[in-house]
Formats: sequence, C-alpha cells, structure tokens
Amino acid sequence: MPPKFESYQKRRLASSYISVVISIALVLFMVGVLGLVLLKSTAVANRVKEKVAITLYLKDKVSTKQIRSFRAAIVKEEFTKRITYTTKRQAAKQFSKEIGEDFLAFLGENPLKNEIDIFLNAAYITPEKLQEIETKLLKNAFVADVSYDKTLVNLLTNNIERISFWLLVLSGFFGLVAIILINSSIRLSIYSKRFNIKTMQMVGATKSFIRRPFIWQGVKLGLIGAFLALIGLAVLIYYLDSFAPSLGLLKDYVTIGYLVSGVLSAAFIITWLSTFFATQRFLNLQTDELYY
Repeated sequence: MPPKFESYQKRRLASSYISVVISIALVLFMVGVLGLVLLKSTAVANRVKEKVAITLYLKDKVSTKQIRSFRAAIVKEEFTKRITYTTKRQAAKQFSKEIGEDFLAFLGENPLKNEIDIFLNAAYITPEKLQEIETKLLKNAFVADVSYDKTLVNLLTNNIERISFWLLVLSGFFGLVAIILINSSIRLSIYSKRFNIKTMQMVGATKSFIRRPFIWQGVKLGLIGAFLALIGLAVLIYYLDSFAPSLGLLKDYVTIGYLVSGVLSAAFIITWLSTFFATQRFLNLQTDELYY
C-alpha cells in the first residue's frame, strides 16, 4: 500500500473518530443539562414545599409542661421537618406591631392562643396527606384548632405535577434524540470498515471475535465523549453557582454524583448497544450488498 494512501486512510480514520467523539460529547452535554434541570427542579420544589406549615392552636387549659411534652412528641413524627412555638403573649406583641397599636388596651384580655407551626417534610405536602395529618392532630386533647392554606397546597401540588410531567416528557424526547444521534455516528464510523468486517468473516473469524474490538473502540470513544461533556457541565455548574449561589450547585454532591454517573452510564450503554447492532448488521450482509 503506497505511503500516501496509508497516511490518507489514517487521517480519514482519525477524522471519523474525532467527529464521533464530538457528536457524543455534544449530545451527552445536552442530556446532562436537561438532567441537571430535572434534578434541581425536584430539589427546588421540595424546598418550596417545606415552607408550607400547619398551625396548631392550643387550648388555654394546657400547662407549660404539657406543651413541652407535646412539642417533643410532634418533633418525633415522621412528617415533621421542624417546628416553631409561639406563646400567646409573643403572638399579641407581633400582632400589635403589625397593626400599629396595642389591641390589648381596649380588649382587656388576650384572645390569641399558644400556637405551634409544623413545617412538614416535602413528601407530605399533598392535599390527601395533609388532610390525614389534620384529622390526626385534631384528635389530640391539647389542640383547639388546626389551620393551613389549603388553596396554596392545591395550587402548589398541581403546578409541581404539571411541571414534572413536561420535564419528564422533554427528558424522554431528548434521551431518544441522543440515542438516535449517537447510534448514527457509531454506524457511520463502522460503515467505513464494512469490507474489513466481511474479510475477517470470510477467513473464518467468529462474529463475537469480530465484534469485540469494534465494541471496545465504540465504548472508548463514548467514554471520551462523556468526559468532554462532563467538563462542559462542570464549567456550566461553576458559572451558574456564581450567578445563583442560592441553588448551592457546587455543594450539592448528591446531584453532581447522579449527573456524573448518569452521563457515564448513558455513554457506555448507548455506545455498546449501537456498536453491537451496527457490526451485527454488516456481519449479516452478503458480499454484494456491501456496495449499496
């Protein structure tokens, strides 16, 4: 084989590999961005949910000791994130400050009650579960009334469900696009070697023996593309954290862990399957079909 032709073939092969890696990196970067949005939207939604509180108004006859015991019992409940306790005197001072005058001066007595605000874990912020918790708390002998914003809870639940649904649809769509694009890039790179595949098959090589180096090469290119995509995501996360530090992206190791493992797993699985089926297709072709 002439040196110039051999050099041309090597350059062509290198160019093919580079295009495959770039295609995989761009697609996985896009999928990673969508995955980041999906993961953080869940965290943000949970943070918003955990600002919803149930307020318990306690009966006047309940003693300080009983209130202390009751608060300790509430903290141990699985639905409780945290609680705040406000005495009737503190509530009166706060209310007087809000209206700009001392309402106790003309009422003569404090009509307000001691209250406990229960901030719930995000999983319990649904209309059905809140109703169950309200029913349970009202059965307690110390509780005079239970209050929470039912309209807000319904609105919050419906909006989060709607947003989550469309994000999942979008994720599924881009996941399908990623599979198609990566599969096309892998098939094009293997197409240029279809004659080599058929030659190896004609001299007696088994299908698994022929497939093995192609699969390894495809997975290797996929992982290189995945690392490039992760570098791009790292830069994006760094700049997003500097512009919106409240999201805590750099300190959210769980989300970053899911993102890294998801991108690497997607690169490995998609390239392995794409290479397997692409080589299988050319292995099953007749010699005269390779020219079409």
